[in-house]
Amino acid sequence: MGVRISMDGKGRFLENNLVVRLWRTLKHECVYPCAWETGSQARASVRKWVDFYDRKRPHSAFGGKPPTLVYWQRIEQNQPDQQVQRVA
Repeated sequence: MGVRISMDGKGRFLENNLVVRLWRTLKHECVYPCAWETGSQARASVRKWVDFYDRKRPHSAFGGKPPTLVYWQRIEQNQPDQQVQRVA
């Protein structure tokens, strides 16, 4: 019996790189500069950073646009006749 490596589909190992980069950015921009006293402070700060990262922070891969804006623009381009309910 041989060992078979499972990657759950084509290119899955590459997707891990994106997660690693996200965690690195989170640590350097949010975690390391802060000295939280409680877990709830840490949770609130990380939640605020993730909201900033998704909705406001410019990303070079998207031409300076935040990911949320790019996502909704792609949805609207793919489904122009359908109304899409946005979550604010």
